[in-house]
Amino acid sequence: MESHPGFHSLHEETATSLAVTGTLPEWLTGSLVRNGPGAFDIPSGSSVDHWFDGFAMLYRFTFDPGSRAGGADGDTVHYRNRFLRTNAYEAARRDDFEGGFATGETTLRSRLAAFLTDPYDNTNIIAERFGDDYVALTESPRKVRFDPNTLETVGHLEYDDEVPSGQLSCAHLKRDPATGVLVNVETRFGRTSKYHVTATTPAGDRRHVGSVDTDRPAYMHSFALTPRYVVLTEFPLRLDPRRFLKPGRQAPFIEQFEWEPDRGTRIVVVDRTTGAVIAEPVIDATFGFHHINAFERSNGRELVFDLETVPDATTIDSLYLENLRAGEMGAIVGRIERFTVDLGTADSASRYGVGEPTVAREMLYGDGSALPTVSPTCWCRPHRYVYAMGMDTPVTEWARRILKLDTDTGSTKTFDDGGDYFGEPIFVPAPDAESEDDGVVLTVGLDTDVERSRLLVLDGATFEERARVTLPHAAPFDFHGRYFPELRAAASD
Repeated sequence: MESHPGFHSLHEETATSLAVTGTLPEWLTGSLVRNGPGAFDIPSGSSVDHWFDGFAMLYRFTFDPGSRAGGADGDTVHYRNRFLRTNAYEAARRDDFEGGFATGETTLRSRLAAFLTDPYDNTNIIAERFGDDYVALTESPRKVRFDPNTLETVGHLEYDDEVPSGQLSCAHLKRDPATGVLVNVETRFGRTSKYHVTATTPAGDRRHVGSVDTDRPAYMHSFALTPRYVVLTEFPLRLDPRRFLKPGRQAPFIEQFEWEPDRGTRIVVVDRTTGAVIAEPVIDATFGFHHINAFERSNGRELVFDLETVPDATTIDSLYLENLRAGEMGAIVGRIERFTVDLGTADSASRYGVGEPTVAREMLYGDGSALPTVSPTCWCRPHRYVYAMGMDTPVTEWARRILKLDTDTGSTKTFDDGGDYFGEPIFVPAPDAESEDDGVVLTVGLDTDVERSRLLVLDGATFEERARVTLPHAAPFDFHGRYFPELRAAASD
């Protein structure tokens, strides 16, 4: 069977200015930086086994309204793509790659030792800003610094403080828009394992918020954040730390986690000020990667978080390259659900107080989604619109469209022009926005006929195309992007 075009390797690195078809908003002057697997093959002729183990490539799109590319009429986008020169990437170039998330066998004892001394640094999931540092992130605590203009790798972001850390990290940090503080959750394996919650100020100062004990750590790709709370969704995909003591070679790291649905899913609510666990209700087993957003109601006594769920952890198995390249993508289809935690009289001093917390669960969109996002103006606040890739159900293909979900009415708008397959949509708000959807949506589409990818700029309200840019190559499907308004064209060339 012919390989799926979105899972090829791209070895070409480019820096160029591209003409825009259509018109960019005058205020759109920042940069979209995307991250994802750029190549899967190793010089010896072998390949990584899993999509999550493709070698990290950054893509930067810098918007330059009013400029002209190559003398053409219209606006310009400055484009660059570049591999991160991580230890994992360099090892692969030497044919010395030992494995990653789901590739390669090793002893778990050896892997734990590597976590402690030299954590895996194939940071291919997302780009983030820590103070003045731009970093690429994955699910290890390793943070790879890069120059935001050239995308050149410039080392690792490291801390010399007493804040506790772990061997695993949530790939998605959460930023409080009111303070600029970045919150993260790391997992520390031990006789009693712990989830450590930390907060980093815009100036780069870190503090330990609190820790949560667990007997068998769960796989958690993200978490939820509100002004008062950190919410950990402890899915029943669990790892027994005693496996680290077993001798001999074992399966890849992620395959050491076991699906234990009888445990249910524990929702752990941590007070951001005191670090105390104020509630930990357990609901029926579910699984998911991406918390979309969270907010509070009733003066903080009720917290709401939207989560894209899938039925169980077979989703991870479905993302092995041999499955994806064969078009077997059914398990990646998500559903957007809303979870409302009524804390009752719980507080950081009295724990539950009178009456234990309850959780209500509501389906917002069940027709197939992936990689959902909201406007950054809504982080930690109530939101109305969710943007996501649209997946058919049952599915045998990658996303053929992107969608805009109105969570108030349940209605959707879709867009499917300019490409055969689409990636994660990112909403960029207008500086003086008069409504939540006043802005643009950025997504990358892959056109298989011309073997090129396109950046598409859609009107946030109408979901109609405003502009497009055709890239000089077809980019493999990536993971996540961030829009940085401060990264402008004057500094990009």
